Amino acid sequence: MIVVSSCLAGMKVRYNATDSMDTNIQLLVEAKKAVTVCPELLGGFTIPREPAEIVGGNGDDVLAGNARVVELSGRDVTEMYIQGAYEALRMAQELGALLIVLKEGSPSCGSAMIYNGEFNNVKQAGYGVTTALLRREGYTVISEHELSVYAAQPEYATLFAER
Repeated sequence: MIVVSSCLAGMKVRYNATDSMDTNIQLLVEAKKAVTVCPELLGGFTIPREPAEIVGGNGDDVLAGNARVVELSGRDVTEMYIQGAYEALRMAQELGALLIVLKEGSPSCGSAMIYNGEFNNVKQAGYGVTTALLRREGYTVISEHELSVYAAQPEYATLFAER
């Protein structure tokens, strides 16, 4: 089973009530080869919500208590992001997930790039809270941009066959 960010499957769950629909991911969900998850909703957020960024590090730093997740208004929402990450982990464990595809750039889901914490629309190398927790637990977490690379690898072939 593949776990994917809900927004990538076309669900309007992003902070601004939009999606980031990826046709390949939507097809995987329709074929029942993928299950959707939104760590931010699992953490108790609503739609819409303020944009948030990690301040002072990356997802591992947040989990260690050395960085925070803060909304544009300055409200600290770190605990909600951590709660959502643990709920996403629980789902991945229950589903026996073999691959997790999360939305790049998100303070929850980013796997290679996140915003720099200054709300100036600048990205930097890093990863979100959910990605950090899932990787810590041994899961392979990739972005939507890497999906075709993984689909071509023999060890993931059965996940993508006949979709």
